Amino acid sequence: MHRRSLLTLTALPWLAPTATWALEVPDGPVVLTLSGRVRQPNRGSVAVFDMAMLERLPQASFVTRTPWYAQARKFTGPLLRDVLAAAGSPSGPGGQLRAVALNDYRVDIPADDAQRYDLLLARLLDDKPMPVRDKGPLFIIYPFDHQAVLRNALYYSRCAWQLKAIEVS
Repeated sequence: MHRRSLLTLTALPWLAPTATWALEVPDGPVVLTLSGRVRQPNRGSVAVFDMAMLERLPQASFVTRTPWYAQARKFTGPLLRDVLAAAGSPSGPGGQLRAVALNDYRVDIPADDAQRYDLLLARLLDDKPMPVRDKGPLFIIYPFDHQAVLRNALYYSRCAWQLKAIEVS
């Protein structure tokens, strides 16, 4: 059973006034953990998501070329800013997101990238779930072909595949 309840209207410095919902408790295996500046934890002091919770967030898709695939591929999943908002985490100027992969690879991403660009927390590649051997189950990806400024080593290095956690500071 999913628990979701309307809490209040908020006007926090990092969120525009909106209805705030309690983050539900996952029914399935946890695929993503958000820690640090999490205002709506659902397991101790962290926010955790199973794949079904991520599927219920608004979904976006784009096709883009990347350095990791020979041809343009379609990526689908919730926008990273929506995942952060679901956990009550800031995604604005000055903040940092440390993405952590299954192999403990870590990369820092400026939190305002989540607002400035349509970063996806991709869960589908060409409309199919991504297995671990093909950069899944989650992949933070920039829309490289939509903005020329993103097509460089800096933004390629900020992508994180086999994502398991995000530390918000």
